[in-house]
Amino acid sequence: MKFLKLIVQRKILVALMTILILAIGSYSIMDLDKELMPPVTMDGAYVEVSAGEMAAAEVERSITIPLEQQIRGIDGVESVNSTTTIGRSSLQITFDEGLGDELFNEVEAAANAAKGDNAAITDVTAGQYGTTQSYEFYMDVSGGSMEEMTAFAAKVLGPRLEALPEVRDVSLAGVQEHEVLIELDRSKLAEKGLDSAAVIGAIQQVNSEATLGELSSDALRWNTKLENAADVQNITIPSQNGFVDLKDVADVTFQPVESSSFVWKNGTKDFIFVQVGRAADSTQIEMAAAVRDEVKNIRKDGLVKGFELNEMVAQADYVQESIDGVTSNILIGGVIAIAILLIFLRNVRSTFIIGLSIPTSILLTFTAMWVFDYSFNILTLIGLGLGIGMMVDSSIVIIESIYRKKEQGLGKLESVLEGTKEVSSAVIASMLTTIVVFLPIGLIGGDVGTFMIMLSAVVAITLISSVIVSFTLIPSLSEKMLKLRKPKKEHKEGPIMRMYSRLVAWAIRKKRYSFAVIAIFFLMFAGSLTLVTKIPMTIMPDMFNRYTELMVNLETGLSPDEKEDIAQGINQKLQSIEDVESNYVMDEGGMFYTIINMTKGDDITREQKDVNEEIMKELRSLSDTLPLKNVQSAMSAGGGSPVQVNIKGEDFADLQNLAGDFTEALEKIDGIVGVTNSMERTSKEQVVVLKEEAIKKAGLTQLQIRQFIEQAFMEMPVGEMSINEENVPIALKWTEKTDSNSALLDLKIPTAEGEKALSTFIELKSIDTPNEISHNDGERFISISADIEGKDLGAVNREVQKLINDFEAPAGYSAAAAGDLEQQQELIMDMVFVLAIAIFLVYLVMAVQFNHLGHPLIVMSVIPMTIVGVILGLFLTQMELSVMSGMGIVMLIGIVLNNAILLIDRTNQLRKEGFSVEDALIEAGKNRIRPIFMTTLTTVGGMLPLALASGTSGNYQAPMATVIISGLLFATFITLLLIPAVYRLFSVSSLRFGWLKKKQKKVKVIPETVN
Repeated sequence: MKFLKLIVQRKILVALMTILILAIGSYSIMDLDKELMPPVTMDGAYVEVSAGEMAAAEVERSITIPLEQQIRGIDGVESVNSTTTIGRSSLQITFDEGLGDELFNEVEAAANAAKGDNAAITDVTAGQYGTTQSYEFYMDVSGGSMEEMTAFAAKVLGPRLEALPEVRDVSLAGVQEHEVLIELDRSKLAEKGLDSAAVIGAIQQVNSEATLGELSSDALRWNTKLENAADVQNITIPSQNGFVDLKDVADVTFQPVESSSFVWKNGTKDFIFVQVGRAADSTQIEMAAAVRDEVKNIRKDGLVKGFELNEMVAQADYVQESIDGVTSNILIGGVIAIAILLIFLRNVRSTFIIGLSIPTSILLTFTAMWVFDYSFNILTLIGLGLGIGMMVDSSIVIIESIYRKKEQGLGKLESVLEGTKEVSSAVIASMLTTIVVFLPIGLIGGDVGTFMIMLSAVVAITLISSVIVSFTLIPSLSEKMLKLRKPKKEHKEGPIMRMYSRLVAWAIRKKRYSFAVIAIFFLMFAGSLTLVTKIPMTIMPDMFNRYTELMVNLETGLSPDEKEDIAQGINQKLQSIEDVESNYVMDEGGMFYTIINMTKGDDITREQKDVNEEIMKELRSLSDTLPLKNVQSAMSAGGGSPVQVNIKGEDFADLQNLAGDFTEALEKIDGIVGVTNSMERTSKEQVVVLKEEAIKKAGLTQLQIRQFIEQAFMEMPVGEMSINEENVPIALKWTEKTDSNSALLDLKIPTAEGEKALSTFIELKSIDTPNEISHNDGERFISISADIEGKDLGAVNREVQKLINDFEAPAGYSAAAAGDLEQQQELIMDMVFVLAIAIFLVYLVMAVQFNHLGHPLIVMSVIPMTIVGVILGLFLTQMELSVMSGMGIVMLIGIVLNNAILLIDRTNQLRKEGFSVEDALIEAGKNRIRPIFMTTLTTVGGMLPLALASGTSGNYQAPMATVIISGLLFATFITLLLIPAVYRLFSVSSLRFGWLKKKQKKVKVIPETVN
């Protein structure tokens, strides 16, 4: 009370602190980073190892297993999953929470050491998972000759963009490159008594530059660098019969390299793909603005001629759209909340006071975000949007209490002090119950938990800011500014209030009436549970921003021609879909990363949800004719295919038999399409079988045979040269390709007895080998994947889980859900656990607040009713039950209890004043019904724009806001009748369970009040 009196009497201090908050908050708005997703580093890493064309089984034996064992031995590594394919080993590592940055360095070191230990490894890449992208702005140069476009991209566009301070680097893919190709003729080499090693040595020796010494003060330099194709042709090679010119044994040509681009635009590679990376101290929006300005200048300079420079995707646009969308929703929500206040209070001054608290609370929130180094991103903006509805709750309760005290005749200062004091404990308890529900969010596992912590932190900061403002600014302004309305005439209680009073009086008159009320409500709760299975479920909702990113997972061991066919098939399907504008397909090795742009603005003819569904359906149908596994959204939080089941075991044959049985059963489930397994595709492999007797008889060794075979497939770089300021590689290969069994076996190998066919010393044996081998923590498994069509993940999950439970596997083999199914199950368990912990923490806060073990249970009796409202809301709107709506439920637990706390707190105050239980409950309802309705409707009004939101972040906000609105509205009306009934039963002596009894003062009879 002394602190509050000091605040009210020191208005200048409050005013100056408010101005300071407004100033810092305004600055923080300008200074906070703006990005689509927060920069989060995950507790996970990946390692990609390349090993040429080595068979999958050999890669598993010599690379995957040793590397797995080494990484699993690192303390803090939680799990290691690996996929081994032809010439490639991919490992996904999960670390214990919080150890990602520290352990990644050890994993990277182990991966690099593996390259030094195994000569077959050609390349190793290691990286840590996170939300930060290497490139965030994409363009293409197309529609002209490759020569002109290459010159423009390499000499104009790239250098000018890289000169911008906002740009880190520019990557160009698909630029036209040249090479000097040397094709050796076997017969001519043999005729001149040469071999390929002599040719390679001569080229490398000639193409050199060095400082030989110094003459006086001048350096003596040797320079025989090659400068054109003619220089290469005239290289002389020493032989037993003298010197031979290279052109006499080989064809030398200067030619364009076949497109090295890994990207197709609308099915063609005849364009240049431009990726722009952002500098560390710039935001996505700043970089996009700088790049666009520079491109505008390039156009003004007349440098874009004979071709097009198109913008593909700019992450900044979706950041700006999210910020604009959520900002407008916050503003609309604020206006709705103020309108509701004006309707209820019918007092412009009190509405102005609370209206002033909204921007002050928001700017205080921005200040805290700035201090904690948070950014404006889709998660923090949703947190702000949710917080705006609850931001005025504390202020409403306090100003309503002060206003009521003034109506009772108290003086200006006294009414402020008494009114604030009366509700202070309830306001603080309400804030704490809303905040503590977020504390267990950190227990949600994986990457989803990392994001949810940030969202909940912003909501908590928003609520704390609003409570600080409500206990400082509101009392200070209320003393002088808050004036009573002069009633024109005295009013009796309205019909709603009289009906409510009679209803409560009936419900608490007898124990059986109270039991009947409670029983009716809990029957409603039980009935609502039957609707749960009719609510669609997913992990994370899609972003509807007229743009989508897909991952097309390919079969392993595909040739470039097969990948080309798939890229063309994808383009044909997408071009036939209405509202699809353009597509970009990027080859990422085992999968195609596909960016699809859709029509925008006035050109839109269909909802994005319908377009997305048709895209998925059409692309998945390609698996019938092309070697691709499945298609999934890159924006979903899933860890694999929508349906994925792993069968563990050791023997390949047994795993394939079990997979066949399980696949048959899986295909019978309605909604399951495109079932595949990871060992379904095998490759033919030719194994060299040596004829040891023939080799020994010819005076050869096994090493000589191996070297001869390796030389038969020679296609290698032997240096580079500079032609027209372009670094041009020099490549060497045979004129005739060795591309069949007979071509290899017919090759002549020199021996002491003359040349003999290679077939004299070897034969080839054909075997089938799996193209893909998967491990989980060192244990081999086969993965069965499927897509979903026409049903949601939750419905399919239940049927697949039943199939897994009923599946009988032999000893040493087991089946378990993986991918999206596994993640959904884990998230459901996590959310249930979080909900349980949150409810306990809420009980803890209220038990301390009321200093009573029973009263918190009365308050919490409203939680089941809240769930009824949530289920009805999701069922009627058909919004998906996802992580976002699950967060809404957790948040709702804290919000709905606020009304019950207000009611119980006032009831306890009246009982201390001597009111009977019945009279205290009726009077508390009359006192608190207005602030309860006001806080409920302002919260609902503030969140209504979020529930109706569309655009980039609409699908993230809407489920959460819908859950809160439906649950809060339903629970509010139920609270006003259920809480009195439960309180009445707990107050009966036979139901006190031995709780501490206190003597009540003399019972006071309350006459009918007149308003």
